[in-house]
Amino acid sequence: MTPAERCQPDPLRILIVRLSALGDVIHTVPVLCALRAQLSNAFIAWVVEGAAGDLLEGHPALDQLVRLPRKWLKSPRTVWVLRQQLRRLRFDVAIDAQGLTKSAIAARLSGAPRRIGFAGVDGQELSCLLNNERVQPTATHVIDRNLQLLGPLGVDAPPVEFGLPETPASARRVDDYLRETGLTGRFAVINPGAGWPSKQWPAARFGVVAQHLGVVHRLPTVVVWAGATEQDLARQVVAASSGHACEAPPTNLPELAALLRRARLLVASDTGPLHLGVAVATPAVGLFGPMPHQRNGPYGPMHVAVQETVIRGGSRARRRADNASMVAIPADKVCAACDTVLRRADSGQKNVRTALSQPSPGQSDTGVAAVRRPG
Repeated sequence: MTPAERCQPDPLRILIVRLSALGDVIHTVPVLCALRAQLSNAFIAWVVEGAAGDLLEGHPALDQLVRLPRKWLKSPRTVWVLRQQLRRLRFDVAIDAQGLTKSAIAARLSGAPRRIGFAGVDGQELSCLLNNERVQPTATHVIDRNLQLLGPLGVDAPPVEFGLPETPASARRVDDYLRETGLTGRFAVINPGAGWPSKQWPAARFGVVAQHLGVVHRLPTVVVWAGATEQDLARQVVAASSGHACEAPPTNLPELAALLRRARLLVASDTGPLHLGVAVATPAVGLFGPMPHQRNGPYGPMHVAVQETVIRGGSRARRRADNASMVAIPADKVCAACDTVLRRADSGQKNVRTALSQPSPGQSDTGVAAVRRPG
């Protein structure tokens, strides 16, 4: 080691805490990529719950992934083991990108002297007390709000990148399926499921969209699902598609990502698979009701968000509402959004991810709006 190298400060050791859910974890991946781009020598780890960690395994920007079971906080032994594991990694900084008590506890357990989290409405429950550096986000889109957590580390308005890896096994299984079913050309994907009942669009209308894609664009549709309830929805979509859709086989998250990478278009409500499709650069039409598309919509200029109305109030009220705000979305408006996205893609427009500070506000709470950064 040269004298100059000995004078350099030790690289930062950084922990990202975003435990769940799938879409929120995906919305935090640009934080990881920005840290790696700006602090190339840093040691970066991530603590995550459940299956969402499958998408982070092998990410080139990540040095270590710490995986937790769901409801880990209810197990004193699991909490103790987590504390020991994190303390051994000697973190300098913990970034709480979730803003809840459980995520702030995970950050505190790391022993990091700097614990960066959200101020204001994004710093919920006890997180504002447990995190000792708090950032008041000013951006609109949740991805940009997450990136503002990096301001205290000198990382300002970085480009938005995801860089999710594709495993050879997932690619092979998906390619085999597409070859066996004759879908080696252009095809669309519909995800009819939703994490909240209030985000559920009628399955029959997804079937109308699949029929439109088949008749107008000669685009067959693969309907994806997870679990028995969503499989039933998938079968309803297929039955309503007049033969233009087929049911996908069961897929894990890496396999779903591989399938979406190969798709020409994705249509889904505001749920994890929509944001996964965006992260792997699949042109997407997102259907929004409870949450405003300006905050959670598909990120980038190749995508379109469709929203007729938005539920006011907090997350709990939006989660417990009925799906009237989704039912308000007519099928013909979603078909028109698909036409727009496919026309953009056919014209060669790319999903440009720039370093500007705000996404375009698009339209208000009604109609079809693209969520994008200007330029």
